Amino acid sequence: MELTQVVVRPDVDGVRVIACSGEFDQDTLHPLKAAADEATADPDVRRIVLDVSQVAFADSSMLNLMLMLLRSGRLVLAGPVPVQLEQLMEITQSRPLFATTGGIEAARAL
Repeated sequence: MELTQVVVRPDVDGVRVIACSGEFDQDTLHPLKAAADEATADPDVRRIVLDVSQVAFADSSMLNLMLMLLRSGRLVLAGPVPVQLEQLMEITQSRPLFATTGGIEAARAL
């Protein structure tokens, strides 16, 4: 199993970047959920960039968290989106819901 890591980068111009790497399921999601809850609760954060480019595995619990962040109206995914996560979003027909860029800097610029 790959080490799961969540890194919250310092906010720049109201944009918070949460970088994820490794495998995310109901047992490993807690650090990402904590970072997401903190970002959505902060009124100074106008955009939340979720860097998913290093996600090795994601199940429905991560997708549910991504949908929760989407409901905040501030989420942008920074990719490229890994094949397994892309397939999960396609199977669940949620792919069109997510604004996605090719990287963190492009997501910051939106």
